[in-house]
Amino acid sequence: MNPKQFLQIGGVILLVLGILGYFVPNLLGETLYFDQSENVAHTVLGIVALVLAPLPIGDLKKWVVVLVGLVALFFAVAGFIVAANAAPNFYGITNLEMLDNVLHAVVGVWALIAAFGGK
Repeated sequence: MNPKQFLQIGGVILLVLGILGYFVPNLLGETLYFDQSENVAHTVLGIVALVLAPLPIGDLKKWVVVLVGLVALFFAVAGFIVAANAAPNFYGITNLEMLDNVLHAVVGVWALIAAFGGK
């Protein structure tokens, strides 16, 4: 997996989750709930990823993917810290459920592997 593939696959996943979240916010009930701020973030990030993926911008793709990985890991750690708080548990902006935290951790590791792994 390389940064371009990560942006293509991750972009599609984020865009689908973002759009789906507007129509089915309780996708998995209390296990995975998409509030408006998450929907906006997922939709915008999905679009940005899909726009960047085909561009001939060389190493910039790698560093975008690194940034995505670090931000995802930040939200994973922050989510685990605030998991016991009442919703919205992240600065009153959004709610990070346990499944959110696990998925953010997986995406963070996946992004870093895509950025620094073999070609």
